[in-house]
Amino acid sequence: MSQQGGGPTRQDDDWWGQLYDETAEDTGPAPGPDSLDDRYASAKRTTVSGDRGGPQGGSPPLPSRRTDGPAPEERPPFPAQRGEGGAPPGSGAQPGGAPPPPVPHEPAVPPVPDAPASPTAPPAPDPRRAKPKDAPAGRPPVPPATPASRTGQPPAVPPMPGWPAPAAAEPGAPRGPVVTGVAHFTPAAPPAPDYVGSRPPTYAPEPTALPVADPEELGELVSDTVLEGARYGACTLRAVSLRGDSARYRGEARRDALLVARFGAGEQALVLVAMATGARAAPGAHRAAAEACRWIGQAVGRSHERLVEDLRADRRGDLKSGLNRLTDRTLGKLRAASGEPTASLRCLLLPADPDCRTRVFFGAGEGGLFRLRDGEWRSVEPAAPPAPGEEPPDGDRLTMDLGIPVPPSPYEPAEPPRTPFRFRAAIARPGDVLMMCSSGLADPLHGEASLRAFLGRRWSRAAAPGLAGFLADVQTRVKGYADDRTAAAVWEA
Repeated sequence: MSQQGGGPTRQDDDWWGQLYDETAEDTGPAPGPDSLDDRYASAKRTTVSGDRGGPQGGSPPLPSRRTDGPAPEERPPFPAQRGEGGAPPGSGAQPGGAPPPPVPHEPAVPPVPDAPASPTAPPAPDPRRAKPKDAPAGRPPVPPATPASRTGQPPAVPPMPGWPAPAAAEPGAPRGPVVTGVAHFTPAAPPAPDYVGSRPPTYAPEPTALPVADPEELGELVSDTVLEGARYGACTLRAVSLRGDSARYRGEARRDALLVARFGAGEQALVLVAMATGARAAPGAHRAAAEACRWIGQAVGRSHERLVEDLRADRRGDLKSGLNRLTDRTLGKLRAASGEPTASLRCLLLPADPDCRTRVFFGAGEGGLFRLRDGEWRSVEPAAPPAPGEEPPDGDRLTMDLGIPVPPSPYEPAEPPRTPFRFRAAIARPGDVLMMCSSGLADPLHGEASLRAFLGRRWSRAAAPGLAGFLADVQTRVKGYADDRTAAAVWEA
């Protein structure tokens, strides 16, 4: 088919269109005397002759059975559809099948020398092909992809929503392989074990039943877990108090109480950590523990300025006597209310001054005080002084003291037995971890070597764990130990 305006002749396309239209339903007379075999032979002869260069290519042209009619390059294009009478619309053919007059060809127009060559226009869409379905509503239309062979560049990948756009490459920089859709993930630390030891504990690891609530005393409800943390001076503090597995199963209240308070500001500040455990058989044990923490907190808060001065000057004698009076006064109130000791109390004083590394422990009752140094635990619990009438540890006793117990006087009321006071002041070293805990954690630390090894590995790192990590470490269970656990650990920078 010859195109006007000097364009190239694409007889292959013309032959394919003729062959395609020949199979369609014919609604009128044939356009001319040519048959399908004639058109096929003519198109094939022209194609072979043009590819091999004619007679000079070494092979003669194929014979044609065509005897009359215009040459293939002069034949008008075969119409895709016919009008009335079999003539193509707008072709000027007469009705009745008469051939149209020959149309003179216009001379080819030479291209303008200065005009740049225009890129090849894309072919017109075929109306006989099915149109693509409309895009769903709410989605932007997708532009047609451009093959990399035409542009010489890798196909562009639109950025994901919310992701930053990639930086443009510098001109002249070498291009490496393009990798898309690759994400790098950092492997997470292995989760903490649920328990240590040879057998799993009896109770479930999560809370089961809630304690019974009094509608008139809702303010006295005790939460299952209390978590606290702070950082002052050269130390980082983590503290937690959680209900034991047996209390969670039976729906009992937590008997341990925890208080973390700061008194003063700046380098004159003093941090108090107080924990108390109510007696198991005493009614309202959780109330007694909370009152013990509150009363010792009030006493330390009123005297915090004097305590800070003694800590800086390292007056251990003054500290011991003063804190002994505060502890005895606090526990004396509980003894006066019930007639017997109803709670144990343990406290830790931490100065906010970074130049003061003195850490003071004091209290009365059961529990533990441990120090982690170089990956190994050591109990630094101070020994309790001997009770009246008992032999001191060093065996020093008076000669005239025969050790005969003196019966109480019938004229004076008998005083309830007092819990021995414990006191210890130590200088912290960088890298040490000092932990004060109730008997719910001290007992499994003394009795289970796997728990000591596990906490030693977890807490020997340079940085203190987060609150969630510290909680997970403390609640690592051991079979046979299901009491409440309260612990406060200090990491020294």
